[in-house]
Amino acid sequence: MVFVAENWKDFELIDSGDGMKLERWGDIILARPDPQAIWKVQDESAWKKASAVYHRSKSGGGYWEYVRKIPEKWTIRYGDLKFYVEPTGFKHTGLFPEQAANWDYCRELISKEVAKGETPRVLNLFGYTGAATVACAAAGAKVCHVDAAKGMVTRARENVELSGLANAEVRYLVDDAFKFVAREIRRGSKYEGIIMDPPSYGRGPGGEVWKLEDNIYEFVETCAKLLSDKPLFFILNSYTTGFSPVVTENLLTVILKGKFGGSVTAGDLCLRATSGNLLLPCGSTARWENREN
Repeated sequence: MVFVAENWKDFELIDSGDGMKLERWGDIILARPDPQAIWKVQDESAWKKASAVYHRSKSGGGYWEYVRKIPEKWTIRYGDLKFYVEPTGFKHTGLFPEQAANWDYCRELISKEVAKGETPRVLNLFGYTGAATVACAAAGAKVCHVDAAKGMVTRARENVELSGLANAEVRYLVDDAFKFVAREIRRGSKYEGIIMDPPSYGRGPGGEVWKLEDNIYEFVETCAKLLSDKPLFFILNSYTTGFSPVVTENLLTVILKGKFGGSVTAGDLCLRATSGNLLLPCGSTARWENREN
């Protein structure tokens, strides 16, 4: 299965190939590396329009080559949501546009509950700059946004406010996700929805080593204890190369479907290029929801 973010107007994947992708972010065109794009580019002339090109360094990381002057940061819109875009030294822009497929999914489930008079509680772990937090808050959920990086949490708050949601019920926490979850379990906290985008590898504040394939099952199993008696969804994203969506589908099936019933779907998160109509896989997602397909 593939999940394609088809509803963008301010973002466009113009072309991909030769290990690169060409994207339009509002009025600004960026060219960035993408190891999945192993085919040939479809429209060579389009690449001449790039305002900035990211070059990888042999020693790690890389740098931006600015062909034309661009703002340090700017805003783009997805429907009624707004986000800051800011190219970083690690090629990222502060937003993963393929995740729009999940934003729409969450908003649909939350909106149905809000229409019944309910206010779902959503936990966004490894929340980054808060796009999913914005989407869930816009649908009427109470959101708890957790990330270990203070700068990311600050940007999440800015994105929420940028979308006109300053009065939404959002908690912003600079915290280690694993320690936060453990404390929430002890406190008896419950959520109707959980979203997580765990890193492939990392170290905790006490030197603890996190390796996705070694630790993800136990962590999802632990997080499942935070689901309420009437949960809505659990989303597990992965950007780990070679980590099949079948793996995360099986993981949610064993842990969540066995306990709550419902259904699990999984697949690649994709963007469709304007040139050649090719799909570019950008990661994967597995979704459990408390209803049958």
